[in-house]
Amino acid sequence: MEDILDVYELPYDEKRLVVCMDEKPYQLLGDVRTPLPMIPGSDLKTDSEYVRNGTVSIFAFVEPLGGTHHVSVREHRTALDWAEEIKYLVDTMYPDAEKIILVMDNINTHKPASLYKRYFPQEARRIIKKLEIHYTPKHGSWLDIAEIELNIMTKQCLNRRISEIELLRHELAAWETERNTLAAKVNWQFKTSDARIKLNSIYPTFVSNSWKQYYYAKHQQVSTVV
Repeated sequence: MEDILDVYELPYDEKRLVVCMDEKPYQLLGDVRTPLPMIPGSDLKTDSEYVRNGTVSIFAFVEPLGGTHHVSVREHRTALDWAEEIKYLVDTMYPDAEKIILVMDNINTHKPASLYKRYFPQEARRIIKKLEIHYTPKHGSWLDIAEIELNIMTKQCLNRRISEIELLRHELAAWETERNTLAAKVNWQFKTSDARIKLNSIYPTFVSNSWKQYYYAKHQQVSTVV
């Protein structure tokens, strides 16, 4: 946790950029009955019955201090999909960066080894050398700013049924354009010093030096008497 919080306290550096990534499944849903259109004074009305059109995976990247956003939709969530997204991050989004400090969760596909499953060793190694990876701890996905991005995306763009993958890609592309036009940044305020106070219960408890000295002194006295 403290490692991630230290990353978020780094000053902005266009050559060493902090980028967060996350992904989520999305269920494509179609309507069984045609919705009733909107009319003055009345919202669009949809029937509660729907049809499932399969599940896709949404990948999201966000640069908290630079305000750059990227989302993409893939049919699957495999090591190869992740590898292709990382190559896009390195070669298309930030080709001039010396290092990309990448924050993400530690699921099985989010590994440098995934790049070797998709690309020749020379290419995989070239991509990896551009990355400095920091994993969020287990049960600590709330530390990934990209999770916040996905929540915002869900509320602003995915709060309705979308039936086809191409339509989903079109809608998310429009949302991404708006986010990049606004250059929406993230003002992360929770720091390591805050964690040591507010999350004190997850830290080990140690006996203070004065109590240690008192304990050892008493123990020494007992040993001497015996």
